[in-house]
Amino acid sequence: MNRIDNLIEQMTLEEKAALCIGASAWTTVEVERLGIPSIWVSDGPHGLRKVENEQEITQKSVPATCFPTASCQASTWNTALIKKMGDALAEEAHALNVDVVLGPGANIKRTPLCGRNFEYYSEDPVLSGEMAASLIEGLQGKGVGASLKHFVANNQEYQRFSISAEVDERTLREIYLRSFEIAVKKAKPWTVMCAYNKLNGDYCSEHHELLVEILKEEWGFEGFVVSDWGAVHDRVKALRGGLDLEMPGPQPLRLKALIQAVETGECDVKVLDETVRRLLEIIFKSQEVSGNETFDPDAHHKLAHEIASEGIVLLKNDGLLPLKDQKQIAVIGHSANEPYFQGGGSSHINPIKLDNPLDELQKLAGGAELVFAQGYTDQDMLNQELIDEAVKVAEDAEVALLFIALPSSKESEGYDRPDLDLTQQQINLIQAVAKVQAKTVVILNSGSAITMQPWLDQVSAVLQAWMMGQAGAGAIADVLFGKVNPSGKLAETFPLALEDTPAHINYPGEAGKVRYGEGFFVGYRYYEAKNMPVQFPFGYGLSYTSFEYSNPKVAGKFDDIDGLVVSVDVTNTGKVAGKEVVQVYVHDHQATLTRPYKELKGFAKVDLAPGETKTVTIPLGFRAFAFFHPEHHTWITEDGDFDILIGASSQDIRHVLTTTMTSTLKLPSLLDRESTIKEWLLDPRGAAVIKPLFDQIQAQFAETMGGGEEGIGLDVLAMIGDMPLASVMMWNQSAFPKPVDQIVDEMLEQVHKQG
Repeated sequence: MNRIDNLIEQMTLEEKAALCIGASAWTTVEVERLGIPSIWVSDGPHGLRKVENEQEITQKSVPATCFPTASCQASTWNTALIKKMGDALAEEAHALNVDVVLGPGANIKRTPLCGRNFEYYSEDPVLSGEMAASLIEGLQGKGVGASLKHFVANNQEYQRFSISAEVDERTLREIYLRSFEIAVKKAKPWTVMCAYNKLNGDYCSEHHELLVEILKEEWGFEGFVVSDWGAVHDRVKALRGGLDLEMPGPQPLRLKALIQAVETGECDVKVLDETVRRLLEIIFKSQEVSGNETFDPDAHHKLAHEIASEGIVLLKNDGLLPLKDQKQIAVIGHSANEPYFQGGGSSHINPIKLDNPLDELQKLAGGAELVFAQGYTDQDMLNQELIDEAVKVAEDAEVALLFIALPSSKESEGYDRPDLDLTQQQINLIQAVAKVQAKTVVILNSGSAITMQPWLDQVSAVLQAWMMGQAGAGAIADVLFGKVNPSGKLAETFPLALEDTPAHINYPGEAGKVRYGEGFFVGYRYYEAKNMPVQFPFGYGLSYTSFEYSNPKVAGKFDDIDGLVVSVDVTNTGKVAGKEVVQVYVHDHQATLTRPYKELKGFAKVDLAPGETKTVTIPLGFRAFAFFHPEHHTWITEDGDFDILIGASSQDIRHVLTTTMTSTLKLPSLLDRESTIKEWLLDPRGAAVIKPLFDQIQAQFAETMGGGEEGIGLDVLAMIGDMPLASVMMWNQSAFPKPVDQIVDEMLEQVHKQG
C-alpha cells in the first residue's frame, strides 16, 4: 500500500470531508495527527496577490512583481519567454510561501466586451493553449502548482455567477475546450479551476461530463479541481460532479452536509476517497521542492520589461518611428504620468516598483525637452480646458506622444465593457492634437480591442501597449526611440465596429442563458467567413525592418498519424535586427461538415540580424487536420487536399502549398433510416449498396416525368437528394417486392456488417 492509500485508510470520515473544503480564504485543511500539511493558494496569473491574513480576500497584498497581463503576453507569440515568466513567478511563490498560483486563464476571447479579457490570451485556442502551457511549465518546473482557469465558457462578466452558456458540442470541443485541452495534456497542471457559470444548464462546479468524463477520464488530468471562489452551490452535488476542493472556507454547514451524504449513502464513499487521493497527491507534491526565501526583484523587473517590449504591437507607422533628433517632445495624457499597467479585480498586484512613462522617456530622449499636458483624467468626463492645454503644448513641439488609457470604469473583472470606444474626452483630445501636430503618436493601454474611428487616419503612428505591467513604461520608451524593434503581433482581431463582432447579436443573453449562436466562427474565423473588413487582423503587427519568406516546403502526401512538417526560410531584408512571428494556417479543400476557411495550427518566433536567414520548421500533427464530429463524438480526419498557408498574419499569407492527406481512421457508418439519399451516396459503403436501388428510382422518375435520362437524373438528385431514402421509396412502394422499411433495414445491415 502506498503512502496516500495508507493515509486515506487512517483518515476519519470527518477528516476526509474537511479536506474537501478550504480552511480559510487561501488555505486547505491541515490534518496534524497524520502529518498532512496545509497548502496556500494565491491569486495570479501575472503576479502574486498574496494577502498577509489568510481569512481576508480583498486585503491589500504584499509587494510582488507585476508582469504584463495575458493580452500582452500572448502578443509576444513567444512561448519560451512566457515560460521564463512562469519560472520567475515560481521563485516569488517560494519566497512568499505560496504553493499554488491561481492561473493562467485560458478562456477564449469570444467578444472584446468581456471585462476580464486582459487576463485571457487569445480568440484562438491554439495560441491560447500554447501560451497557457508555457506558463504552467515554468511554474511547475520549479515546484509551484498552477491552477488553469476558468473551466469553461467564462467568456463574459455579465451574470457570470449564474448565466448558462449554451454551446453546441462541436463548438465547445473545437474552440472553448481546445485551449484547456492543449494546456492540460502538454503541461499537466496540478489543479484546474472551474468557472462560475453554467454550461448548457448545469453549473460548471457540478458538471460531471465536464469535470469527470472529459477532464479526468478522457484527457487524463491527474490533479484536483478547485472551485472559483464562491462557485459552489451544492457541495454534495459538486463532489459527485467531480469538484474536489471548495474555496473559500470554512463552510461548516456544507461540511456537515457532506458527512451526512456519505453516511446516508447519498454519496458513495469511493467518490470521496478519490477526491481525497487527488488532493493529497498535490499537497505532498507541493512539499517536494523548497525554493529560496528571497528572489531578485531587479531581475524580475527586467524580465517584465522584456515581456512588455515583445508584446507591444506597432499598429501604424508612416515613417515617424523610431524617434530621433527631436529637440522638443509633447507628452500628453494622464497615463503618461499615472501608468495604466494592470486591470482591476482578483489579479490586482501591489507592484514592487513601478516605472513612470515620463521618466523613462526622458532617459532615452537625449537632450530633448519633454513638455507634459494631462489631456484627460481617469474619470469619463469632458474637460475642454485640458484639451486646449494639450493643443498648445503639441503646437510648440516637433512631435506629440499621446498616452491614452481606458479608465478603470470601462474595463475590469466583475463587469463588461459598454462599448469598444475610448472616452469622448480622449477621442476629442486625439483629434484636436492631430489637427495642429502632424507628427502625432498614440500609445494605447487597454486589455482588449478598441475601435479607432474616426481618428486613426489623422495620426502618424499607433502603438498597442496593453496592460504592460510594472516595467511597461520603459518598454514603450524603448520601442518609441528604436532601442527595441517592435515584434508583437495581435492575438485578437481589432474590428471596425462593435456591430461587426461575431457574438454581437447573441450577447449578453437573456432569461439566464447566452446562446453561442456564432458557433466556432469566433474571431478571424468569422470575419473571413463573412469576407468582412477589419481594423487590424489577427496576427498583425509592424516592424522597423522587413522580412522575406522563401523556399517553403511540405511533403506532397502524408497520413494523419505521421503528420506534416512545414518549413520556410525567413530573411531580415532591412537594416536593423528584428523578430518575426511565422504563422501556419490550414485550409481543408472539402469536408463532410462545414469548416472555417483557415485555422491557425502552428507558429514560431525567429530572431534575425540584418541580412540573416534562418529556416523555421513547424510540425503539424493529427489535430491540425482533424475536426470534431458531433455524431461520431470524436475527432476525425478525412482523405483529401489541404492548403498550408504560411504568413505574417491571418491576412498576410506569403505562401500557399497544397498537400494530400490520407486518413487512417476506420469510422463506423452513420447511416440510419432517416439518412438522406445524398448521405447514402457520400458514404463509401452506403454508395455501393444503394447504387442499384438509386438507378431504379431514377428510372421510375424518368418514366413518370419524361425527358432525357441524363437531364432527368440530375433533376432527380437535386429534387430528392436531401430527402430520407425511405420517404422517397414510399412514393412508389408498389414498385418494390418488399415493404420499404424492410428493404432499408436490410441495406443498413449490409452497410454496418462492413464495419
